[in-house]
Amino acid sequence: MRIFNFPFYLLLLLALWSASAPASAVAQDQPRAAVEGQAEKLNETIDKGRTDLAAARSRIDALKQQVAAYANDDARLVDLKAEVEEATRTIIAISVSLRPRFEAIKSRLAELGDPPAEGQPPEADIVTSERKQLGAERSLINALTGEAEDLSISATSLSNQITDIRRRLFTETLFKRSDISVDSFNIAGKALVAEMADLQRAFGSWIKFVWKFKRLPLLTAVLLSLFAAMIFLVGSYRLFGHFTHRDRTVVDPPYIARLSFAFWSTMIQTLSLVAFLASSFFFMNSFNVLRADIAPIISSALGFTGAVYFVGRLTHAVFAPGRPDWRLVRVSNTGAHQLDWAILAMAFVSGVDYVFSGISEALGSPVILTVMKSFAASLVVGLILFIISFLRPVLAVSGDPEERGRPWPRLMAILLRLTGVALVVACVTGYVGLARFVATQIVLTGAVVATMYIGILCGKAVGKRGAFAETRLGVYLGARYGLGPVALDQIGLAAGLGIYAFALMTGVPLILLSWGFQVGDLEQWAYRLFTEIRIGNISISLMSILGGVLLFVFGLLMTRWLQKWIDGNVMDRSQVDAGVRNSVKTGVGYLGVAVAGLIGISAAGLDLSSFALVAGALSLGVGFGLQNIVSNFVSGLILLVERPFKVGDWVVTGTTEGFVKRISVRATEIETFQRQSIMVPNSLFINASVGNWTHRNKLGRADISVVVSYDSDPRRIMQLLKEIAEGHPKVLRNPAPMAIFSAFGEATMTFELRAYLADIVNGGEVRNDLRLAIFERFRQEGLGMPFKKEDGVPKDPPEEDETREPLPEAKPEPRPAPVVNAQSGKSIG
Repeated sequence: MRIFNFPFYLLLLLALWSASAPASAVAQDQPRAAVEGQAEKLNETIDKGRTDLAAARSRIDALKQQVAAYANDDARLVDLKAEVEEATRTIIAISVSLRPRFEAIKSRLAELGDPPAEGQPPEADIVTSERKQLGAERSLINALTGEAEDLSISATSLSNQITDIRRRLFTETLFKRSDISVDSFNIAGKALVAEMADLQRAFGSWIKFVWKFKRLPLLTAVLLSLFAAMIFLVGSYRLFGHFTHRDRTVVDPPYIARLSFAFWSTMIQTLSLVAFLASSFFFMNSFNVLRADIAPIISSALGFTGAVYFVGRLTHAVFAPGRPDWRLVRVSNTGAHQLDWAILAMAFVSGVDYVFSGISEALGSPVILTVMKSFAASLVVGLILFIISFLRPVLAVSGDPEERGRPWPRLMAILLRLTGVALVVACVTGYVGLARFVATQIVLTGAVVATMYIGILCGKAVGKRGAFAETRLGVYLGARYGLGPVALDQIGLAAGLGIYAFALMTGVPLILLSWGFQVGDLEQWAYRLFTEIRIGNISISLMSILGGVLLFVFGLLMTRWLQKWIDGNVMDRSQVDAGVRNSVKTGVGYLGVAVAGLIGISAAGLDLSSFALVAGALSLGVGFGLQNIVSNFVSGLILLVERPFKVGDWVVTGTTEGFVKRISVRATEIETFQRQSIMVPNSLFINASVGNWTHRNKLGRADISVVVSYDSDPRRIMQLLKEIAEGHPKVLRNPAPMAIFSAFGEATMTFELRAYLADIVNGGEVRNDLRLAIFERFRQEGLGMPFKKEDGVPKDPPEEDETREPLPEAKPEPRPAPVVNAQSGKSIG
């Protein structure tokens, strides 16, 4: 048998060896295949990174050439700067896309450890191969990251170069000196005649072409623009219509009404006109109605119309020439008319200069013509300012606007004269660009700043305590929705902040544009403001923060809805007691707020690792000053989960006794029998003894002490007490009431009636009923004389205090100590 079995065992061993060999080979091939798959994936990432970097490099080189070609075109430089910054963000995105793989490689190499030193046992071939592969990958990623950083530095340098070129252009334009001579005026005059002829021919040919071939698109563009303006105007009047007209019946309107009218009438009517002008240009340009040489002229003419109308509306609202009671400044009627016309004249002259400059640029007129136009406009503005300084617009001392006004304050008059003289001197000396810039800012920036100031004053007046409730809108909201003074005051505060924001968001961009900044500059600043604000190493995005706040608010609303749904449907239909419902509702609230907070923080893009130092300081504070707060918080969670008592229970802890009204995260609210609310820290319920009269059920025992004289029969007393208890409807028959002989006194005997109640909360009422019944029954039986007799005359009892029991009890009833119910296992008394 042994010889027969030996070949069998040998064949079995050979079969097992042959079966295990391929398996081990497969096991060795699996890590190799994984490494090859990772390498192939990395090669795709690296190839894509190389391609993107090459495209970005080509784009940066092309932008450098364009910057050199358009070094004198400020508007084109703004667009080029935006393209450079977009290319920079693309480069940074390429570097960021490689970072996860780099961190994974770094983590894997840390797991593999260092290669074995000389003399140590060699490691597996697969480990050595993986380490080499990871090292090669890391080198490639480092090379690409370094290349991206170099390209990013080059793009940043190009962006800074564009900024320097624009600053140099602005300075050269502003302080460039022109030749002001008779020959210059002659040349400008001839150029003006030629320009007018060119303008007539250009407009004549364009109008004939449009009316013949573009009539329908032109009419469609005008109708669409009118429709857009009407929508804006009607919507604005429905919201703010009562702010845009003066109430003729009001004799002395309040200051808030005057501010509201001045601000909203100016803004709404101006924005309506601007909407019409902007939509007209947009639709005509979209329908190919405008030619390349006509579009700049139309654009400047529309801008002139909007600017002059804005200044006219503002001055008319502020000075109110025909309504002195609606005037915002203390000037006379004559002064109001003079200042209104003077400011409107300066705006008209500056606007005409702007239109003529657009015409000269569109028709390619000589530069000397543009200089002479600006010279004339700036000179007129300077002369108007000089003349204004000699007016007498200030309201008379008597306060009557019809009387002749007083002159300007000395400082104001000197400032106006110096400004006017400075403009004239700048024009005469050849600094026409500087004079034109200053004249434009005096008119346009002054009007915008005045409007912003009025808007801020209006917001301040609306947000003042109790002011919003007195406005028409406040009265309407209060009557329509039944809002109280507090709600209207909060709405007024929000409305005031909204007016602040509206004034700043409309005024600041206009000021920046008037100071030479381009629309592209504002777009770039707005993009940076809402997408990336850097404070040290922390990057903040207002859009992300806004999204995080909205998600948190949405999560909070969903949590509140879920609480109400669970409490009103699931728990209510299941007939769960109030304590369990409160615990579940509170737990869902805490969980929902925590989840909403985490989602909001994640959506906001806040890096919590940056707050490690703050977290460390907070931990230290918890260890010292905040430990009681944390202890109460944890105790609150334990109370909600363990539920030693619930809402509605009658509890006793220390000197506090009453019903539990609410269990919050820090303290538990207890309402005493005197209706006083006491906030007890949750840690006291965990660390101290707490009596709960209604823990598992409301079954309890009411004890009443009765003191009688030795003349009475003890057995008769016990029988009467038991009969009285059994006759009360709220005393339980099982367990049955009992009466016991509890103590001997010097002249009295003490008995105790023990009655069990289904609802111990009603114990006070039952005890009162039993005491009355005992008093009446003992009087009928002639029992209950606990005092000594002298000479057959009863001795007067001492004065009763508030705590002394009425007869037949001779002394105050001591508060019984808690007794444990043998059936329910709870404390009763």
